[in-house]
Amino acid sequence: MNQRLHLVEISQIIVVASGCTDHTEEIVREFMALDPRIQLFVQKKREGKTSAINVFLKHATKDICVLESGDTIPHEDAIENMVRMFADSAVGMTGAHKVPVNTPDHIVGFLSHLRLKMEHQLCLEIPRLGELIAFRKVFDQIPPDVAMDEAFVEALVIRRGLQVRYAPDAVVFNMGPETVRDFVKQRRRNHAGHLYLKEKYGYEVSSMGVPRLTKLALDEIWGALRLIWILGVLAVLEGYSRMLGWYDYRIHKRTHVVWDIAWTTKAVKRPVDTVGINITSPHLPAKRD
Repeated sequence: MNQRLHLVEISQIIVVASGCTDHTEEIVREFMALDPRIQLFVQKKREGKTSAINVFLKHATKDICVLESGDTIPHEDAIENMVRMFADSAVGMTGAHKVPVNTPDHIVGFLSHLRLKMEHQLCLEIPRLGELIAFRKVFDQIPPDVAMDEAFVEALVIRRGLQVRYAPDAVVFNMGPETVRDFVKQRRRNHAGHLYLKEKYGYEVSSMGVPRLTKLALDEIWGALRLIWILGVLAVLEGYSRMLGWYDYRIHKRTHVVWDIAWTTKAVKRPVDTVGINITSPHLPAKRD
């Protein structure tokens, strides 16, 4: 309901409440009174995500569908940034950029951040989509034995000769596991589902490819080693500089009131405005980079 839309229109919001034991159904009914686009379909018991998706597909009336997991929160521009890509008739599926909301201050939270960072890098080369996807409705249902729904949609789209594209500017926030047990449980079931998808339906997602994952892992290892080397050099230079400063003050009583100018710090270059902020300076013409 809060999505910022320009080229895209949301005509239906379908919620499938599958075996809910909290107040999900009551909350959705309250919002149905506020927005006529919202529809609620209730499954009395949990039948699996694929079953819920088939309920959604049965009642979705438009050619472009967006499928979102219930435990995620989309950025307010996410739907626009994914769906506008379908202006290209060759596109059959798009997927959002997953960003964890865990704080990486413990080992499992750090692993969640690292895994999604590597997945993002992989998606920039070969899309591997999940959590929030958009697709052309070129099929009516998914086989009930499929656990990895997004991957199966990907397979169906590709087999129809359409392209799968990653939308890195369409951000969706999700919570990664907080314990080692939950981390293993999640990765275990995902891998089992992908193995089944590969064996029965002959489709393998990009993250199953060991060489690509190995390359990404080696890049992360090299980055960590490089950081350690740089921190070491920084520590040596800082220590050497402080020793010289001690020598200046304690031996020669120099306080450097008149600076020995570090000339390379005076050539001010235009900063790279990576977040689209206007940078102005009395000495630089205002410009949006």
